[in-house]
Amino acid sequence: MTKTSIKPALITKVIPDSIAAEIGFEPGDTIASINGQKPRDLIDYQYICADEYLEIEVIDAKGKTHNIEIEKDYDEDLGLEFSSALFDGLIQCNNRCPFCFIDQQPPGKRDTLYLKDDDYRLSFLYGSYLTLTNLTQREWERIEQMRLSPLYVSVHATEPELRSRLLKNSRAGKILEQIHWFQERRLQIHAQVVVCPGINDGIHLERTLLDLAKFHTGEIPAVASVAVVPAGLTRFRPTEDELIPVTTAKAEEVIDQVQEIQTKLRQKSGTNCIWLADEWFLIGRRELPPASEYEDYPQIGNGVGSIRQFISQFETYVKEILEQDICLSTQRKLTWVVGNAVEKAFVAIANQLNQIEGLEVNMVALSSNYWGQEITVTGLLTGQDLLEGLQGRDLGEGILLPSVMLKQGDNLFLDDMTLEELAAQLKTNIWPVAGVEELILAAIGDR
Repeated sequence: MTKTSIKPALITKVIPDSIAAEIGFEPGDTIASINGQKPRDLIDYQYICADEYLEIEVIDAKGKTHNIEIEKDYDEDLGLEFSSALFDGLIQCNNRCPFCFIDQQPPGKRDTLYLKDDDYRLSFLYGSYLTLTNLTQREWERIEQMRLSPLYVSVHATEPELRSRLLKNSRAGKILEQIHWFQERRLQIHAQVVVCPGINDGIHLERTLLDLAKFHTGEIPAVASVAVVPAGLTRFRPTEDELIPVTTAKAEEVIDQVQEIQTKLRQKSGTNCIWLADEWFLIGRRELPPASEYEDYPQIGNGVGSIRQFISQFETYVKEILEQDICLSTQRKLTWVVGNAVEKAFVAIANQLNQIEGLEVNMVALSSNYWGQEITVTGLLTGQDLLEGLQGRDLGEGILLPSVMLKQGDNLFLDDMTLEELAAQLKTNIWPVAGVEELILAAIGDR
């Protein structure tokens, strides 16, 4: 576990017309303490700042200390954003899972790509997954006292020996005891199971899912949902990792197995808590389930139902556009780049876009030579993949690029190529788009 001492929280943005803006906070200022307490992280900051009266010790960009008193409404936000959600450092992973994406990358890229996040605070704030193997007693107590729920937990297997083998950590075998701890305190987790063929599939997968389903009971089920995800492999992975790729036949087997369990759960309780990631259906060449199957999309961030939701939202939005009988004033030709995993699912979307008079959108579905994958999800395409796959093509006016390929808040691909470098080499415009509305608006030139 890697943690450092608590550092003053560095302000990167002051929201206009906020309390902080009125007082005169500026980017570059740091907060050393609030009401005599040094916040460890964004959770502490939000908790302390809920009070109506605040005494804040601020250090400006020149190093001068200011003591500021603020009176405000209870729970009213100050309007500050910080360089990090963690002021005392990241709690890093102490496991050695063979399918860990961090260990399946080439060396020499930006440092943040190699940080092994296993921090319960980021899990609570942003839905990142942790394993519960590195928590001290103090942190367990904090989770209980501050009601940090739900957390997102990588389970993979409930059999103690098997989970310890997968995580390569003797502490990993306590997972059922830990979930029971959440149950006793009426706290929740969302679980994920990464399936590694030949290791935790078959009867082991069935046992894991049935064990987890037992905790999906009561008004506040300890296990709110379970996502079943295929292990993703790259050409950079260690040769001794024991892993084999998920084949079409294996995907079909897992789909059938999990759907049978889902049916039994629905018959028993009228609801479901176990969900298959979209990738299973893409690899298994099966139709995606209808939107109704996903209930309230509890694992959307883990790729469960995200494609179906995107298609449903697109159909609704593009129908409104078509009903407006929009006609572009000039002919517009664009290239829309996606991972080849979604090619079949997105053909209908490209066809519907092309029903808009004056618009031509050519979808190009690419695999990743960079990662050495025959089937690639959109978010893993790198700048190098796009350069190789698009060079020499007629790209029209430019590229519609799903922003999921880029580092959040930045223009960097996973291989450290920048958006500007790619645009310069392809000699074209590139428009990053996030979600259905941005895709359509960018396509019709209304952004």
